[in-house]
Amino acid sequence: MNTDRVQFIRCAYRRVEFPADGRPEIVFLGRSNVGKSSALNSLLHQPSLARTSSTPGRTRGIGFYLIDEAFYFVDLPGYGYARVPERVRRAWKGLIEAYLTDRLQLILGLLIVDARHEPKSLDLQMRDWLVAARIPYLVLLTKADKLSRHQLKRSVERAEPVFSPAEVIPFSARTGLGVKEVWRVIRARLAHGQNQVEENDHVAGN
Repeated sequence: MNTDRVQFIRCAYRRVEFPADGRPEIVFLGRSNVGKSSALNSLLHQPSLARTSSTPGRTRGIGFYLIDEAFYFVDLPGYGYARVPERVRRAWKGLIEAYLTDRLQLILGLLIVDARHEPKSLDLQMRDWLVAARIPYLVLLTKADKLSRHQLKRSVERAEPVFSPAEVIPFSARTGLGVKEVWRVIRARLAHGQNQVEENDHVAGN
């Protein structure tokens, strides 16, 4: 898999702008300012690919990145930032739900959670959303480099029962911690998900 072949396709603001080519999709979800775009950039070894900002709530569309012409990384707007106007939050909620609902090519969610804190209510709501939509997901405990080894161990132990049976992986965009482990899960889901997408296409065609 050649992750140097990455193409930004578009930032979608409406359902009709979502790609319609049926390629598998892996979605990045997380609260605003939790390190979601940094995690995406780190996995692709391209620090400036997805825009990061010190101003939470800056990203307002869904970013689609085509990897190796085979699958997409999908960057959802960060959710739950209080200073964003209510009308913007409502628009984001509708856009996110439009994406997550009935997206047959969505094979994996990467739920980004700050390792330094207990999971927030919005993290748990997104967990419940993924479970209800039957979307397999993986939890990335980001900013792990900011914790001592003991603190990180406690953070993982705290998160695992909350998100069980999903796998919890400590992750750092700065040091590369967890990158190999996340790619292991992604490759496994791609192998399984491609068969799933083909089956869905076959059913849809009948």
